Amino acid sequence: MSRRDDPQQTYRDFTDAVNMRPGELAKWLETDKSKHVGWRRRGAQSGETVGHQSGRRILDLLRRRRSDLSEDDYRHMRKVVGYVRRHIAQRPSGDVRDTRWRYSLMNWGHDPAKAPLPPPGGPSRKALRRHGAPPKERRGPGR
Repeated sequence: MSRRDDPQQTYRDFTDAVNMRPGELAKWLETDKSKHVGWRRRGAQSGETVGHQSGRRILDLLRRRRSDLSEDDYRHMRKVVGYVRRHIAQRPSGDVRDTRWRYSLMNWGHDPAKAPLPPPGGPSRKALRRHGAPPKERRGPGR
């Protein structure tokens, strides 16, 4: 089995790429900005963009138990990871907070304006904001 087909690695990559919580993503998907950014399939009846449709599926994946995920779900997770990685590499210069680039990524569950998640087992993002990173001598080996 290749690394790409490993369900555990796919799940880790997916949870790294999707940095929005289910509530945040659901709220975002209801906005007009979310509904009007992105590519529409030719001949699509609903007029919904591909990213918005993916966002709804991501929301479903985030709310399900890992044991309930199918191979098709893992395939979509790999698609999400690929999309996020490709578009992060195309980051425009300047302030991206109010750009179609950011809104498109948010439809795919990734908000590039958010601080990256702290490493597992470390202080929470909220604690790091409040107190800053601990001094290097207190961080432990390899940190």
